[in-house]
Amino acid sequence: MRLLVVEDDKDLAGQLRRALSDAGYAVDLAGDGEEGHFLGDTEPYDAVILDLGLPILDGITVLRRWREDGRNMPVLILTARDRWSDKVSGIDAGADDYLGKPFHMEEMLARMRALLRRTAGHASNEIQCGALRLDIAAAKVSLDGRLVNLTALEFRLLSYLMHHQGKVISRTELVEHLYEQDFDKDSNTIEVFIGRLRRKTKADLIETVRGLGYRLTVADEV
Repeated sequence: MRLLVVEDDKDLAGQLRRALSDAGYAVDLAGDGEEGHFLGDTEPYDAVILDLGLPILDGITVLRRWREDGRNMPVLILTARDRWSDKVSGIDAGADDYLGKPFHMEEMLARMRALLRRTAGHASNEIQCGALRLDIAAAKVSLDGRLVNLTALEFRLLSYLMHHQGKVISRTELVEHLYEQDFDKDSNTIEVFIGRLRRKTKADLIETVRGLGYRLTVADEV
């Protein structure tokens, strides 16, 4: 899963990035509304954390422009404003949730998990595909009750497939959602990660759809 954090406070932005990265997400940062709008308008993020009090373009303007342009990624707004009317303005502009400053990182992570699982149509923090189980809150994967040891990139890839199980996901889409913006992206490495995941989990769960991409499906449903 790939996230965008738009926050002009460098210390807070760094804290958010570390917390989200430790939780298994790829994270890009933008320090003002103009840069944030550009990234959100041109990159396929799974979710965005958006501060309202931004330089150049304020958060409400950024959010409204995204929604007017048809960008439908879930957005969690951050606000230091106490007035309920500011929160209502954010929700009405297209935000999916809000978090008041100051906040605990655990609450931010919980709200982000909720946004992502609702977007993918899951009601629980545990997603299952056959004997394979993903615990979103703990960032752990198990097979038949036994923990599966995955690298950070392997976890991101499997998490994306499990959030979208049953759907064919192209290599390009996987690359876009697996890596951060400044990472040297190479679609050929996806095959390497798929091979590793097949060895560590079950080979029949990850299906190659020739010419289209990959699909995570229980064998009986293929």
